[in-house]
Amino acid sequence: MLRSLVCLLLICALGPLPADAKKPKRAKNVILLLADAGGVATVHAASIAGHGAPLKLFIQSWPHLALMDTSTANSWVSDSAAGMTALVTGQKTRNGVISQGADAVPGKQDGTVLKTILEYAEERGLATGVLSDVTIADATPAACYGHANIRRELGKLFLQIFEPRFGDGVDILFGPGRQRIYEAVEKEGQNLDEVARRHNRPILRSLGEVPADARRALAVVDGPIDLAEAARKAVRALSRNPKGFFLMIESDAHTNHPRAGLDRLVRFDRLIRELAGMVNLQETLLLFAADHSFDLRVVGGRPEEPLLKGWDEWEARQAGQRSDAIRLPFVRIDNTHTGEEVPVMAMGPGAERVRGYLPNTRIFEILLAAYGWSR
Repeated sequence: MLRSLVCLLLICALGPLPADAKKPKRAKNVILLLADAGGVATVHAASIAGHGAPLKLFIQSWPHLALMDTSTANSWVSDSAAGMTALVTGQKTRNGVISQGADAVPGKQDGTVLKTILEYAEERGLATGVLSDVTIADATPAACYGHANIRRELGKLFLQIFEPRFGDGVDILFGPGRQRIYEAVEKEGQNLDEVARRHNRPILRSLGEVPADARRALAVVDGPIDLAEAARKAVRALSRNPKGFFLMIESDAHTNHPRAGLDRLVRFDRLIRELAGMVNLQETLLLFAADHSFDLRVVGGRPEEPLLKGWDEWEARQAGQRSDAIRLPFVRIDNTHTGEEVPVMAMGPGAERVRGYLPNTRIFEILLAAYGWSR
């Protein structure tokens, strides 16, 4: 009785709690930043390789972080298909499967079609975008907009852009892989340019062809893509929707070529810093995650020596031959995915939910909750 009276007196004296203290702010926009194979060791190595010291990446300064399990429905080690499916649908599946349930038989039988966070956004009238520096119909980007029992069906996956299950389909899609995708669609018995014309969605050859005032655009390029330019154009286009947007940006952090992989992650971190300055962080959730880890380990080294000491000599000795085991003085790499937890970092509305150890399916729930939506 006395405790209740004291609480009542305190409420009367202090007044009602501010609205912000009663419930977390909702996000108008969400940007999911996916470093493919960006495990803890790779993030750590990227900081040392790029900045000469640990903890120098922008994402490593974020206030909310967690460690995320990446296991699949039937395996401790995930590929990108199952890993990304868990992140964007909230359900685990089998390796090789794209946004279908664990009842799928890879390459043989479809499973339950799972609703992705992008499809939730489309259903509610938000703008949506998918960007990648790898083939835009590959596992990670395709898991946002497509569904297949096997990841190698690039043609079938890309064609689903023109037949969306919700809304009018992904608005902005920028990435490489033009020749591969056109050939894959041809194997499906269709001409991609004809399909695009029927749906009034031309497939542009370069980012330079994207109109300055575009709200919707597909740009699939030959060769590499400038991910930073793609992100700038995407954010400007998607921000024109007053309801908000969902955007996924993937950067390849595989370190089977360690210099290239670590450089890409350093550049991705630089882009993320730029994005944080472009958007309103009071209404935009930025969430960094990886779909799986990779077998890179820092096994030695000193600040006065480059982390990848000996790489040029090692690469020259290979004379173009593939090797699944890279042994440098300070770094050991085996060309394989691994099963340990990966880092998740977040800032903006909803970031407070990123904490502790998480299953990979929790990311979908965090994104959904950030918008204030339920299944």
